[in-house]
Amino acid sequence: MTIRNLEGFFAPASIAVLGPCRHPGVLTEKLIACLHEIEAAHRVTLVGIEQTVAFSGQRAAQLDDLERMPDLVIYLAKAETLPETIAKLANGGTRAVLIPSPGYESWPEALIQDCREAARKTNLRIIGPGSLGIAVPASKLNALLSAEAPNKGDVAFFSRSGAVLNATLSWAKNHNTGFSSIVSLGQRVDVDVGDLIDYFAQDFRTRSIVLHLEGIAIPRKFISAARAAARSKPVIVLRSGKSHDTGGTGRTHAGRLARTDLVYETAFRRTGLLRVHDLDEMFEALETLSQIRVPRCDRLAVLANGRSLASLAVDRLMDLGARFAELGTETRESLEVLSRTYDDLDKTPAANGTLVLRENMTPDDITRAITTVLKDTQVDGALVLQSASAFQSLPEIAKAITDAATLDRKRTGRRKALVAGLIGGDGALRAHLSDAKIPNYASPAEAARSLMHLAHDAQAREFLMAAPPSLPSNFTPDTNKARGIVEAALKTDRTWLTPKEVCQVLECYDLPIMATEMASTAEEAGELARPFFETAKHCVAKLISPDLPFKSNIDGVRLGLENPNAVRKAAEELINNTKNSFPDARIAGISVHPMLEDRHGLELYLGLAETQEFGPVLVFGHGGTSIEESVDIALELPPLDLHLAQAQIKRTRIARLLEGGPARPPLDTPALAEALVKLSQITIDIPEIQELDINPIVALPSGLIALDARMTLCHPENRPGRTGKSRLAITPYPKEWEQTIALKDGLEVFIRPVRPEDEELFKSFFEAITPEDLRLRFFAPVRDFSHRFLARLTQLDYARAIAFAAIDPDDGCLLGVVRLHADPDHQTGEYAVMVRSDLKGVGLGWALMQLIIRYAKVDGITTIKGEVLKENTSMISMCHALGFTVGTSPDDPGIALVTLPVADIPD
Repeated sequence: MTIRNLEGFFAPASIAVLGPCRHPGVLTEKLIACLHEIEAAHRVTLVGIEQTVAFSGQRAAQLDDLERMPDLVIYLAKAETLPETIAKLANGGTRAVLIPSPGYESWPEALIQDCREAARKTNLRIIGPGSLGIAVPASKLNALLSAEAPNKGDVAFFSRSGAVLNATLSWAKNHNTGFSSIVSLGQRVDVDVGDLIDYFAQDFRTRSIVLHLEGIAIPRKFISAARAAARSKPVIVLRSGKSHDTGGTGRTHAGRLARTDLVYETAFRRTGLLRVHDLDEMFEALETLSQIRVPRCDRLAVLANGRSLASLAVDRLMDLGARFAELGTETRESLEVLSRTYDDLDKTPAANGTLVLRENMTPDDITRAITTVLKDTQVDGALVLQSASAFQSLPEIAKAITDAATLDRKRTGRRKALVAGLIGGDGALRAHLSDAKIPNYASPAEAARSLMHLAHDAQAREFLMAAPPSLPSNFTPDTNKARGIVEAALKTDRTWLTPKEVCQVLECYDLPIMATEMASTAEEAGELARPFFETAKHCVAKLISPDLPFKSNIDGVRLGLENPNAVRKAAEELINNTKNSFPDARIAGISVHPMLEDRHGLELYLGLAETQEFGPVLVFGHGGTSIEESVDIALELPPLDLHLAQAQIKRTRIARLLEGGPARPPLDTPALAEALVKLSQITIDIPEIQELDINPIVALPSGLIALDARMTLCHPENRPGRTGKSRLAITPYPKEWEQTIALKDGLEVFIRPVRPEDEELFKSFFEAITPEDLRLRFFAPVRDFSHRFLARLTQLDYARAIAFAAIDPDDGCLLGVVRLHADPDHQTGEYAVMVRSDLKGVGLGWALMQLIIRYAKVDGITTIKGEVLKENTSMISMCHALGFTVGTSPDDPGIALVTLPVADIPD
């Protein structure tokens, strides 16, 4: 994860084009023509270019003729000489190499690896081969082999496909959209999508990021970068290649259900990215989000000068999952004279959020209607649809909408969404609205989709920062016992747990499962069933075979067995049928358990799938024998909290049945959400469990119970660093850093990493801090401890940030906190520390600083930095004592810059 030396591509002081060209002809001429425009801002030298091209800049026969190596080299020469050339360039200080091609170009992996090794020593960065190039319009850097030259703007766009890139540039030219940077990636040698997201998330010229991809090489890096970027800028992603996707392992239902594109969809949602599915939708989203972004867009209003226009928009919004506003009484009364009512429209879910305006309204009336609706506290966004009439021309309507937007921006309070549909308007009129930063379209459906892009973008950010409730405090899994069961199985080279072992593992995590016995013969099955009949009316017998995991597919289940003898006969029949039908299959035995007989129970499914792209994925959905046919499922990446689990449940169709009905009681949805979080914890604690099916797990009015489950095992790779054997794409809560320390007065303090559910804890903590201490910490007075403010402090990406909370073990109050946020290169971390105002002098601040220094060293961070107000003399004194060097910030003489080289501290 690094953005080091990427400025060599996007802000080079000098450039060299190195030949002779391996693609002779038009490529060199096109590239040199682009470079003509940048000679004034960048020093450009042609090196080894033999063909005659019109160029007025410097030329050289070879690299050795240059006084110094350039920042950026555009490499056109032979592929096989590149590793040697990279070594020479790296030693001379070159930071980046671009390898353009006129079309698709793929080099042998051995050659690619040689290039990586040559670049590794100095972190020289490489884009290509197969790249169409790069462009930074603001600095007039255009080394892009595209049909259209990009205009200056604030959108960063990168794509692996040259055709998608050219299509996007053509669309942008016609829609007056500009770019902060363009990157064509080609074959991935070094720089990837995660690096670029990190770089442009920090780029002040970039307001939004758009990317096209087919796959992700390093999921952890991508997810961490995307989560960080999406909090501050819209990130739009178009993924192609669904038709080429391969399936899962096929060993479990979960593995079959977790199809590749569904997993990508899950990852995009989890990171706050806005996914689009085709170029039209991408262009719409880009046009919309490059003009406006709002903090909330949940309750929508529709204004139209025709009932049918309003109906078309409402229909499309409903298809897209919109929620409609309930306009206030004051709003409706003030607009009653301007609107019309229709009985059929009043019957729709959007009735209280829809206004059909009269035909004879003046432009001023239109402006007043729009501003009045946007002023309503129950409205987050408005869709305005207008067509020409005998009473109003489209230019007058366009001006009225623009005037309304101008007036609304002067309104106090949060910004609200305004999207226009100017039906029948020409390009000039739409451009007038675009200049006023009003997304506008030529049809109700397009306008509706545009408004929903804003809604989904706002929902994604809100979802990222939602505070989850806490798990029950009595949830204390017996991790050691569960791990022991798995390790014992692996020592005997087994890749499946027995049904009884599965039950034991689930019980260790307080996941209720029907008591199950495992028999090796039919006679034993009958005897083991005997105790079950003391409390149960019927039992169930199932054939267990590691070669035949899907029992229902082989008629391997017998239900409603009334006594031990019936169990024995059923077991005998199952064994004989399997031997006859599948003579090569290994038979492990027969499992027996009581039959659940509850007419209110609902069969559901919980699973864990191993995916090639993102590691373990949790699956929830409709259970039973038809699970793979119904495909009513929702996926989520672990780790989960209760907020994520509840959202996962709601994304399925069967979730509606959990709410109950006239003849059915509501089922225990909270218990189901807790079960998903517990399953997530299993994936964190025991990475050796590769896949898992719990099918069915029956939701009851009170509680739930699993009737069948299976687990497959693996030997996970042991990676260096904190992650160890974890297969998760998202770094989980680092439980290993929980500890209890004693301060100098004997006070014991429990210290643990901060969790998302700590918002209220932090709010109470800040309320106990004096205003002066808050000012010293945040460099300004702080009075508003809003959810958004607290979420940024409590919701951490543990891959690049950590915060430790010091907690009073008696009352659970927060006593102090220290945090460290690493840069994308994971080399430097910025710290901050604060203790409660009444606890100064007891040594808590010192202990927290020692802890964060120790953590930084373990995590591979080489330098800790911080900014301290110079008047905060106690903090500066502590930094001196800890070994920090203290200097002055180049940006503010009143701020001290403190630095500690962690790598130099002995272990």
